Amino acid sequence: MVPASLWRSLVTYLGALSRRRRQAIIVDSTGLEGFINTRSAHVAQTALYGYLRTRSGTRFPELFTDDRFVESINIAKWQVWLACISDLAVYSGCELRRLTGAPPAAVTRLMESVVARILESNGTPGDAGSDYGPGADRVRSRISMCDWQVTDNEDAAFAQSPAALVKWAPVTDDLKELDEEIVLNSVRFRWHEVKRELRSGLRGDDVLVAFQRNAGTKG
Repeated sequence: MVPASLWRSLVTYLGALSRRRRQAIIVDSTGLEGFINTRSAHVAQTALYGYLRTRSGTRFPELFTDDRFVESINIAKWQVWLACISDLAVYSGCELRRLTGAPPAAVTRLMESVVARILESNGTPGDAGSDYGPGADRVRSRISMCDWQVTDNEDAAFAQSPAALVKWAPVTDDLKELDEEIVLNSVRFRWHEVKRELRSGLRGDDVLVAFQRNAGTKG
């Protein structure tokens, strides 16, 4: 029998596909943090569960009665989420610099703060596996080293989330090889609406000024 908690998760997942979000207007780093966190979770969840559901067909619910599969999918969902956070944070930072012309160091400080709060708010999930900590460190490192000039090359900004789904999805290697191009493109496609929403709603100058004011107050 499929656990009730699983059914609740699936209902949430399926409902998320059909609900339309109101346009986000982002005027400070807290708003940017929420945008990156929620949109990354949505892309990670729909991409992973969508791939597994497509691959398994009507057997999809049955897979969750297998403890080893449940363990694998929990690890996968957090790894894909980390990759989504990384990609969307890079793209957001690039958009901030494009909109404001701010020095790269200022964008780095802001985006490091945003990503740190996202990661801290989630802690270390108990079902994320031993690779979660190193994965989170790689996100922090990527943000710290980013040059914030890859907006014109969106494949560079969104390089990690498609690859993470291929790597971590609990699907056999021979099937992954057959599916790879389709899976990569499906994740890239899921980012289109998120990118449009960010470009439409991000008020770069407001975000930067609010962050600098808050940092000065704390200092």
